[in-house]
Amino acid sequence: MPKKTRKLSTEDSSEAAEKIQRIENGLPAISAGIDAPRVQLTLQKLMELFKIPGVSVAVIDNFKISWAKGYGVTEAGTSNPVTPRTLFQAGSVSKPVAAAGALALVQQGKLSLDENVNHRLTSWQVPENDFTQQQKVTLRRLLSHSAGLTVHGFPGYAVDEPVPTLIQVLDGEEPANTEPVRVELVPGTQWSYSGGGTSVAQQLMIDVTGKSFPQLMREMVFDKVGMDDSSYEQPLPPERSRGAASGTFWNGEVVPGKWHIYPEMAAAGLWTTPSDLAKFAIDIALSKEGGSNRVLSETMAREMLTTQIEPLSRSSLGNEQYPDRMGLGFFLGDSTRPYLFGHIGDDAGFQAMLMMDSHSGQGMVFMANSEFGILLGDCIVENIAHEYGWKNYRHPDRSRIGASAVLLEMARLQNTQAALEQFRALKNQKSALFMPDEDTLLIFAYLLLADDKERDALETLKLEVEEYPEYSDAYHTLARVYNVLGERHLAIENFRKSIELNPDDLDAIENLHTLEGQH
Repeated sequence: MPKKTRKLSTEDSSEAAEKIQRIENGLPAISAGIDAPRVQLTLQKLMELFKIPGVSVAVIDNFKISWAKGYGVTEAGTSNPVTPRTLFQAGSVSKPVAAAGALALVQQGKLSLDENVNHRLTSWQVPENDFTQQQKVTLRRLLSHSAGLTVHGFPGYAVDEPVPTLIQVLDGEEPANTEPVRVELVPGTQWSYSGGGTSVAQQLMIDVTGKSFPQLMREMVFDKVGMDDSSYEQPLPPERSRGAASGTFWNGEVVPGKWHIYPEMAAAGLWTTPSDLAKFAIDIALSKEGGSNRVLSETMAREMLTTQIEPLSRSSLGNEQYPDRMGLGFFLGDSTRPYLFGHIGDDAGFQAMLMMDSHSGQGMVFMANSEFGILLGDCIVENIAHEYGWKNYRHPDRSRIGASAVLLEMARLQNTQAALEQFRALKNQKSALFMPDEDTLLIFAYLLLADDKERDALETLKLEVEEYPEYSDAYHTLARVYNVLGERHLAIENFRKSIELNPDDLDAIENLHTLEGQH
């Protein structure tokens, strides 16, 4: 049983404040070139460079929320500050919270982890096909992304668009904007991430209880954990929307209507705060140790955090050397971090991260109203891990923010050509914090596009394909810029190269067909 946390003394409070300040100071100062001042990449500076209006953070230590703090504003161009109670969309972090609700229904005997879900679905059925002859779709497989179902994720619906019912989403019927959710692999044979599968679980929970999903989750999870600021309501009612952040695209523009609406609530529709998600993570961790059990029993919490599939082809918490495993709703750490669980999330204009260690009682939740949120979040969580002494922290297989930030600051202080020279200098310095990778110039190019510098972005991408000639995303992005500049033949040439390197680049295929059809 974890030890209870003692109250902070004055000395403890001072020490905590110093930790927060060091976390906020971000990356160490670095020279932005000859005769240029050293750049201190603080949290606020990084938010400015990447056009991230608002951020909210909660840090967990010894199974308690150590501190929670908001930064920036709820909407770009306004002055309304983010507070710890500002609501953000959680994206796919909605999934493990929904999974806890489903497992609570298993405890009550209303659902079973290992029976065919069609036995309890009443308003819709998973269509049978050749893949389901021997193996069936079960709740365990839905929650571990091993049910073999289609539809990776959902783009949501603009606030002025018709919104489909969940059943219309499952069948891909208008006005749904995604394909039907269907079985495309033999259930139980391999891992394939599917928001569609989570939506089947949502319909299953509705059918066996006869309750709306937001009401059900409030009763089964939120009220029991004290998540007073959380809701799966889509759209948010006016009294809650007044306290919500507005989503922001990568170019700094506010999402029209402030956010998208997600009838796929279990997969992507949670509105919440870092503090509420921290309460949830703490409760699951304590339940696993037999110390809470407000939502899940010790047995069920252990089931939730037991490896179902490993290793995974995609990691939220680890990297190629330390690949994630899959539990029920949560990604899990590898054998070097067996107690780690978490998830990342991405909705239109919002991104989120949750990490928790059920043994040490340490963790964090990061939320931002920006499509660059996770890029910044990785930097902040690395600072948190250092300050709080997280053991065996592994940086995920995602780009570091440092190199791109240095290039953008150099471009602002001097020009883009100087920034590209700085890129070469960073490669030669071989600094772990500022070492460029295959995405550094891509991110820099997008930031230039956000500043309406298409020609500068073009020069950046030319260097990108020179440095990383086997990276399909480089050619894809270069093709897009050529298309914007009206250079159709060069756009076609680079879309073809992108497809050659990545035959599954559906967006490039669609763009290529469109361009080749033009005269």
